[in-house]
Amino acid sequence: MSEYWLAILFFFVFIVATLGVTFWSARRTKTTSHFYTAGGGITGFQNGLALAGDYMSAASFLGIAGLVALSGFDGLIYSTGWLVGWPIILFLIAEPLRNLGKYTFADVVAYRLKQKPVRIAAVIGTLVVVLTYLIGQMVGAGTLIQLLFGIDYVVAVIIVGGVMMTYVLFGGMIATTWVQIIKACLLLGGAVLMAFLVLLQFGFNPARLFAKAAEMNGPQVLEPGSKVVTGAWDAVSLGLALMFGTAGLPHILMRFYTVPDATQARKSVLWATIWIGLFYLITFILGFGALVLVGQESILAAGGGGNMAAPLLAKELGGPALFGFICAVAFATILAVVAGLTLSGAAALSHDLWVSTVKSGQASEEEQLTVARIASVILGICAITLGIVFQGQNVAYMVGLTFSIAASANFPALMLAIFWRRLTTAGAVASIVFGAFGTVLLIYLGPTVQLDLLQNTDAPNQWWYFPLKNPALFTMPGAFLVGIVVSLLSPERSSMEAFAEMERRATLGVRSKAAPAE
Repeated sequence: MSEYWLAILFFFVFIVATLGVTFWSARRTKTTSHFYTAGGGITGFQNGLALAGDYMSAASFLGIAGLVALSGFDGLIYSTGWLVGWPIILFLIAEPLRNLGKYTFADVVAYRLKQKPVRIAAVIGTLVVVLTYLIGQMVGAGTLIQLLFGIDYVVAVIIVGGVMMTYVLFGGMIATTWVQIIKACLLLGGAVLMAFLVLLQFGFNPARLFAKAAEMNGPQVLEPGSKVVTGAWDAVSLGLALMFGTAGLPHILMRFYTVPDATQARKSVLWATIWIGLFYLITFILGFGALVLVGQESILAAGGGGNMAAPLLAKELGGPALFGFICAVAFATILAVVAGLTLSGAAALSHDLWVSTVKSGQASEEEQLTVARIASVILGICAITLGIVFQGQNVAYMVGLTFSIAASANFPALMLAIFWRRLTTAGAVASIVFGAFGTVLLIYLGPTVQLDLLQNTDAPNQWWYFPLKNPALFTMPGAFLVGIVVSLLSPERSSMEAFAEMERRATLGVRSKAAPAE
């Protein structure tokens, strides 16, 4: 414990500072608009930093560094895959989403369709994505706190869940946004410093770093085809999930409602792409730096599926001070992302399910806030439970599976709703349900659960076994196909007639600050 006193000090300084932000935000969180979207008062630059803070999660910082350190080249597919998803958001999603929606992506999908069935299906898609994404964050947080304080992993996960619920319950989106902005600045600063110190030891020549990695661990660390990506089809499937899954993440899509108009939404994406691109270039250096300077044995000995590679590298480079700072930043990273995920899940439950479906839009502000906070507590408990169950899994790998669900459950329905005139209510519902449950089923039947989690060594010999670790190659095109076929078999005249008005508003931003008809 004594060697980590600086880390513990940084940890508590951050907690106190962010609780101060939450207290400040709580005084300004009076309406559902404040709770969900900070009242639409965040600028494009601020939202770009917050988006980067939301996106540079435990998977990005802890998970990718660990995957590269343990698996070499293949770990970098996560960096490139997650980055190239942003142009898709910029050119296809950001402006129509901001012009058409109010709080959630279901506002857009249900805009010209029958509200209740579409919103119920959208809640299912959102919750499946949010809960699976929370697994990676909670596992990373629990492992980090366990390393710092030497306490039991289960207790560590419970502590993280409690702090996260405090942010969400009292501060809402205002607190979450500013915690994400602060965290993004700290994370970028810490990562740049670590990369500088790594390259300093190799004469600022990355080639020397890679050559040293190959010398110590064999040339295979610089080649594709390790245990992360086990074949060409697995690589293609993972790439599809990482590219298109970004455009289906509820907590990312929700951030476009925190800005006042579509112009600021586009600026948000541009700034986010700059910061995220810089960060992922740096993870390239951090992963190989940990591989060379810390070593795979030490990383594995720390537990957590390699998640502690970056903190251990910080300790090697700068001693207890840098180690403490990076651990605090990693914890800030996790809390900010978990808070954003919880908010998006709470918005789906309260806005889409309770207010729009159960109450048919007739609910007071006080009732909506109460339901949103109850939903936040429920999601927090679920996050704690999942974090305990999936102890020891690499967080980048777990989040990669979440992107498969997002790319299959949410992205196809969103694209069809915005760009295809003939989409019907039945088609949208079928697409979301197929994407969500089909992906979860194939993940369960695949090697991630059967071999890695359940240790079912007989699985490859079973007729029902699915061979790919990532099923997006089948489930994402399948969700598009199901949505199209069901729509063609069940034509809906009212949806087609409303498409022209929806297209005009999505493009021109007419009445862009108003909510769609409920």
